Amino acid sequence: MSKMFPHIAEPLQLRHKTLRNRINFGAHTANMSEGGLPGERHLGYYKERALGGAAMIVVEPVPVHATGVLTRGNFRHGDDAIIPHFRKITEACHELGSVMIHQLYHVGQHGDADNSFAPSWSPSGLPSYHDSDGSHAMTEAEIVELIEGFVQAAHRAHQAGFDGIELFAAYHAVIDAFWTPWSNQRDDKWGGSFDNRMRFSTEITERIRKVCGNDFIIGMAVSMDEDIDVALNMESLQEIVAYHDRDGLIDYVTCGTGSYFDFYKLMPTVFYEDKLGVGYAESLKRVVTHARVQAESQIRTAENANTVIGQGQADMVSIVRGQIADAHLVNKALEDRPEDIRGCISCNQMCWGRRYRDYWISCLINPSAGREFEWGGDRFTLAKKSRRILVVGGGPAGLEAARVSAERGHNVTLAEAGTALGGQFRLAGLQPRRGQITDLIRWYEGQFEKVQVSVRLNTFMEAADVREFGADAVVLATGSLPRETGFQRALPHLDPVPGIDRLNVFSVEDVMSRNARPGKRVIVLDDIGHWHGGGTAWHLAEAGHEVIIVTSWPVVGFELIRTTADWPLRRRLKQLGAIWLTEAAVTEWHGDAATVLDLAVGSETRVEADALVLATTNASTNWLAYELAGDSFEIHTIGDAVAPRHANMAFYEGRKIGQAL
Repeated sequence: MSKMFPHIAEPLQLRHKTLRNRINFGAHTANMSEGGLPGERHLGYYKERALGGAAMIVVEPVPVHATGVLTRGNFRHGDDAIIPHFRKITEACHELGSVMIHQLYHVGQHGDADNSFAPSWSPSGLPSYHDSDGSHAMTEAEIVELIEGFVQAAHRAHQAGFDGIELFAAYHAVIDAFWTPWSNQRDDKWGGSFDNRMRFSTEITERIRKVCGNDFIIGMAVSMDEDIDVALNMESLQEIVAYHDRDGLIDYVTCGTGSYFDFYKLMPTVFYEDKLGVGYAESLKRVVTHARVQAESQIRTAENANTVIGQGQADMVSIVRGQIADAHLVNKALEDRPEDIRGCISCNQMCWGRRYRDYWISCLINPSAGREFEWGGDRFTLAKKSRRILVVGGGPAGLEAARVSAERGHNVTLAEAGTALGGQFRLAGLQPRRGQITDLIRWYEGQFEKVQVSVRLNTFMEAADVREFGADAVVLATGSLPRETGFQRALPHLDPVPGIDRLNVFSVEDVMSRNARPGKRVIVLDDIGHWHGGGTAWHLAEAGHEVIIVTSWPVVGFELIRTTADWPLRRRLKQLGAIWLTEAAVTEWHGDAATVLDLAVGSETRVEADALVLATTNASTNWLAYELAGDSFEIHTIGDAVAPRHANMAFYEGRKIGQAL
């Protein structure tokens, strides 16, 4: 029994199964199928979380009908071919102690015809919030067909060895759409009165129970989006959940946040408080007598989970992104080792960000996610021979290369030119509400003590220093620096931008390291559209500066759209008084103003400012690699020293080389 986390360590009875603890790995689209079938990537991904201690794993949804296909990675609907492939997953995870559930879904009016090549079926034919399409109002025969789709999908799950299924009734998917008066405008037995609106889900649950038997768990995923007028409010949701609980139709209910109406709260970023969904789960717990209640949404840590369970706000907790970032979160917590848990930084860049682009998901800080079948998870075998490794540079690539190399038994020294570890990633952690990044850097410092990485700060390495060190292998993770030319993709011929050598021009790095005094009115030239410019603009605006963002992108934070951080960022910037000029570029800096070009019409405007801050693509700091290129010893260059990119590639290359040495 954990002394630090006694509440999450308690087992929980769920119908015919006993959960070994109170932390589950909830449903999410991993998008890893191959030809519509779960393969080795999928098996490795879920098996690692079972090995890491997850009490219950809810495998990502299978569409129950051709009109419900949403992603390229969706499993085959209506096809028994999936059964033996899923049985490999359920058997492997059962052996490791996890209860296995399969989520079933149909997103109703919010489908994706590009993937389904079918109209989206819905109760009343209203428009999609997934794209600009409309939907098809189902006939009664089609409703019956769709119910049968749910039942047969549950039957296949049962045959595949799952302990139960979870009905996706969240986010305004088809079940939720039948419940919601706004989207259920039917005047037949499937709409109108409360009982009629419950008929669809009632028939699904009753028929699944009849087909799959009493020793089969039926869960239901719901969500709360209180900022949307047409969505169900909490009182309505309580009534619906109580109805299903009273008749024993469900064994548990899990409550998330957001919906297709407001996508930003589905996977909350740093703009949202911890334990975002807990209050909603607590409200549902008050109205059930049989069903267990699970809380989810921004419950990031074992500490959060233990508090939720201890205060009786929920019976169990789903931590998804936290267990993507560290598959062994549960075991580390139950072994009273929270300091060893690599905490999720709520960035969404490689989980939802890759799913947004319809790729299989991974993790910025845990590149083993999705590669467990190749890399064995974030667990490392000892090298055949211990070697002396020198890592030059303490940014993300260097941190990960040093950690993994030391985990594998090498004698590792990390030399960092600066006064602290983290490089530009540490500066990103100084932007508002991004302190989870600096928490991660502290995690590395703690791990370095355990695996005995020798850290040398304020150590600038010349080529002669590297040669004199006498390492068996050298990893160059020297990063990148601002180009300081003001290069803009929209105006490639203006490189450098005229006047960029005048006074009062600073890089983002200058600002975030507090080496700049930008004055009251600041132009942020954002050519990247990511946190680099947007987060720095937020930092400046919060510090009281008047901020004008100039960007060639159509919106501020364009590259953050895939992470669901773009709109909350723009909203916060507006609240702080920032303004922006989009589809625009700077053609000259005058020292006290910029000439700004409207790219659409070609007109120019003089914009007064005390300083120009450049959020533009860096240049690799790779001179050391060139100087050492002719030497006979083993050299590897990784991260921004190869090419300036986002942090995910630095962690990936650090992990990869650490495993190869």
